[in-house]
Amino acid sequence: MVEQFEQHRPHLRSVAYRMLGSAHEADDALQETWLKIRDQDPQGVENMRAWLTTIVGRVCLNMLRSRRSRREVFCETRVSDPLVMMPGHVDPEDEVLLAESVGQALLIALDALTPAERFAFVLHDVFGMKLTELAAALERSEGAVHQLASRGRRRVQNVPQPESDPARHHQVVDAFFAASRDGNFAALLEILHPDVDLRIDGGVIRADASLKLRGAEAVAEHTMTYARLSPFARSAVVNGTAGAVVVTHGRLFSVMGFTIASDRIVAIDALVDPGRLEQLNLNGHRWMPRSQLGVNHQYLDPGRGGSGW
Repeated sequence: MVEQFEQHRPHLRSVAYRMLGSAHEADDALQETWLKIRDQDPQGVENMRAWLTTIVGRVCLNMLRSRRSRREVFCETRVSDPLVMMPGHVDPEDEVLLAESVGQALLIALDALTPAERFAFVLHDVFGMKLTELAAALERSEGAVHQLASRGRRRVQNVPQPESDPARHHQVVDAFFAASRDGNFAALLEILHPDVDLRIDGGVIRADASLKLRGAEAVAEHTMTYARLSPFARSAVVNGTAGAVVVTHGRLFSVMGFTIASDRIVAIDALVDPGRLEQLNLNGHRWMPRSQLGVNHQYLDPGRGGSGW
């Protein structure tokens, strides 16, 4: 069974990440799945991939239900755990997830679904599982599962999809931080979409930092209050799209994901929860000097007086 499980691990981790929106929790789900199936005779399994996918889905479903009961209601400031790729610091398993990344906006939309809706939508619409298999797992009729998947589909259909132009998008993000650093409010308004959404998740430890704002002026004004941090921002790939990490005194302060359309920022999702940032395991990354980074992975200029996000 070990060989079969390892063969399907990348796929199962992708399923768990889409279900949970957290690479750390996805790994926990895979560990629990292995404990459930390690004594199973693989000869008795007709379709190993589908069987393992269903079990991982059930494990994730239970984790989602437990998470929801702890939070009681969906928190609109919650930001899903980001997948971050820095130059010279690439986890091969995370690289697989990044290749299939759907963007932070969709992960946040998935967080708003009920556990059953997310289970049905992700496994049926994203991973092509049959309704009969999902009905058995949920102990519901095929018609009921179809309705769950349809509700999930309707709730995520208007989520903005990230455009695929990495170099240009990094330029837009750099321009955002430069405008913030320079205190150029007008330039920020040019970069931000009029209906831009800002979501900051401080978790329990930094609950006072959590907020949700909409509109270019409101987001620009808030950005200016954090202008002093701009020199500490570094370009990164976050959930497969342009992003940034803010590092102060060698420690990770925040991870920011950007959704960009037509050269304007339509969404910013920032994770500043110290506990969850620690789980990203980036504090051990050797923060490279600017001269060693590629054109699309460079420090922002820390000069000009030290103001910035």
